[in-house]
Amino acid sequence: MAEKANPFEEMKKMVDKAGKTLGLDAGTIEVMKSPKRELHVHFPVKMDDGTTKVFNGYRVQHNDARGPFKGGIRYHPQVDIDEVRALSSWMTWKTATVDIPLGGAKGGIICDPKKMSVGEIERMTRRYASEISIIIGPEKDIPAPDVNTGGKEMAWIMDTFSTLKGYNCPGVITGKPRELGGSLGRPEATSRGLVFSVREAAKRTGMNLKGATVAIQGYGNVGAFAHKLIERDFGSKVIAVSDSQGGIVNEKGLKYDDVWAHKVKTGSVKNFPGSKPISNEDILELKVDVLLPCALENVITKDNAGRIKAKISGEGANGPTTFEADAIMWKNGVLVLPDILANAGGVTVSYFEWVQNNYNYYWTEEEVNQRLDHKITVAFKDVWDMHEKYKCNMRDAAYLLAVKRVADAAKLRGL
Repeated sequence: MAEKANPFEEMKKMVDKAGKTLGLDAGTIEVMKSPKRELHVHFPVKMDDGTTKVFNGYRVQHNDARGPFKGGIRYHPQVDIDEVRALSSWMTWKTATVDIPLGGAKGGIICDPKKMSVGEIERMTRRYASEISIIIGPEKDIPAPDVNTGGKEMAWIMDTFSTLKGYNCPGVITGKPRELGGSLGRPEATSRGLVFSVREAAKRTGMNLKGATVAIQGYGNVGAFAHKLIERDFGSKVIAVSDSQGGIVNEKGLKYDDVWAHKVKTGSVKNFPGSKPISNEDILELKVDVLLPCALENVITKDNAGRIKAKISGEGANGPTTFEADAIMWKNGVLVLPDILANAGGVTVSYFEWVQNNYNYYWTEEEVNQRLDHKITVAFKDVWDMHEKYKCNMRDAAYLLAVKRVADAAKLRGL
């Protein structure tokens, strides 16, 4: 098995390349690559069996030249500091790509929430929130959900932070339940932004999305909602999907309502009636019009990039394609829509939620979706223009755009 690429080193390669193309000096490039602040926390949690377990967690704040830090919190056994550093950096480039006035941050706890009770997860979440409360806040750093976290965990963090402050602080976190100041349209936002990006790419490449074949690796919130939207709004035919337990394929198509009902009932897409099994690795190599990698990072590497047959690959996950793989796919004519553009719908609506919290005035779901559509459409055009100007792939174009915006802001501030 090939050695897993270090996501933080992958990010630095992209920033180096963009910085040199833009003519930035070495010192500025180094600033762009380096996190501003890292907090490592080790905290005790009382478990259901009466024992005490010490958990390790992180909060990395990469860059706030364009606004407060922003980024999710993930719970996963494989969380490590370089992954969190990379994710915090990607948030900087993501917010800059879609031109929202925020920086990048990320957090995580090394744990396996699937082996923990709700009570244990709540106690762990509240203690972690207390530990990182010294560096987060509505004007400083606004966390959000990520892998294995959602509205429930965000509500606990908001409540813990508000209790420490002595007053209600809904703007400290996004991805909250609607009843606590969450934004309408947030649960589907990442998927909606992904589908908007695919739509814009299809327009520019002459692809008709009606009847276009689609494969989705990763059937969590992002992948499942993307299935729903691309099928419902554009008439595309999803022929394969997968989750952590395996995948399914049916050349005649897989209907969202049926697959989702099966996943809710059984806990997996596996063994869906009328389908054939397929591995998470093989689903990436299917001959389809659109591939949506929506699982974890580094699933498309130099080892399998040459076997990717999709015309468009829209990254619903963070960092699913390595630096070397991107070059191979570009050479082979695969249009990769990079994560910092394609999955920026989530942070965009998180920004909308934060704005609504600060105003204490809330928009309709239609308004949220229209504003998101506008943001992604404009961002796609900006990246496409860079792509044409520099004759480069879309990831290089997005990094050129984002790094320039952050470097310009830092320069204007005298940083």
